[in-house]
Amino acid sequence: MVIQITVTGGKGGTGKSFVAVNLAVLYSVDRDTVLADLDLEAPNDHILLGVSRLDNEEPIKLFLPFIDYRTCTNCGVCAKICDTGAILVPPKGFPIVFPRLCSGCMACYYACPYKAIRKGWHVLGYSYVTKVEISRHRFTLVTGVLREGEEHVSPGISIVKNKALKIARDIMIVDTGAGTGNAISMAIQNSRLVLIVTEPTPLGLHDLEAILKIVNNMGYRSWVIINRFGLGDHSKHIKLAKNYGVEYIHKIPYHMDAIESYVKQRPIVAYKPSSPVSSSFKELYYLLKDFK
Repeated sequence: MVIQITVTGGKGGTGKSFVAVNLAVLYSVDRDTVLADLDLEAPNDHILLGVSRLDNEEPIKLFLPFIDYRTCTNCGVCAKICDTGAILVPPKGFPIVFPRLCSGCMACYYACPYKAIRKGWHVLGYSYVTKVEISRHRFTLVTGVLREGEEHVSPGISIVKNKALKIARDIMIVDTGAGTGNAISMAIQNSRLVLIVTEPTPLGLHDLEAILKIVNNMGYRSWVIINRFGLGDHSKHIKLAKNYGVEYIHKIPYHMDAIESYVKQRPIVAYKPSSPVSSSFKELYYLLKDFK
């Protein structure tokens, strides 16, 4: 059974990808590891890994209805069953499909009594499967990228995540996007453990509570990781985490080595293994190995 560890945080810029990438590197020493970058609107795991090219491009396709006007009777069933308003039937005309509103649920396809809806496809973006090799660390990076202006994030996440699950055999680390919407909930689903990354700032505290509510309501176990520890007051973050029953709070120190690893596009655990930041990641990794 694949063990899914999800890294999320609500707020953007807390260091979710920083945590996910370095954990993937550490896990890959002796475990078959897949890192799934499900931040489809702004994926950056490959940048932090120094990967210059993403491989094995495939389109992320979503069902899109096409009306066969030869058999359509203007009965209006398709428009009535569509809950996103993607199909409009004018008083004196055939159904009109608005692709940007269509969620790809296929309800209209199955509901049409005259089989007048044909299967078509809308390309949301592209997925990539890239083999990553850093020193003795080898793992698979699955990346999803939405097309510019695309609004259907959640279906894209579902498709890319399923692709990663088909490849994964042991450990799958999921890196979510920012926020607390449906797309994040979909990425979190089936997690063995959710690592919530925050930072010692007022905005970090605000979004920490927002994502804690989501994770708690979904019934998943969670740990909190305070990134850039020492940069500001963290006492309220710890109190909040304890109030939500968080099992463990980990601290990653604020250090110039982390900034340098960003600039060099190298995971810090491989770039500077003796750094205090790397030591903190190794401590977290060993705790995760013993997690039951």
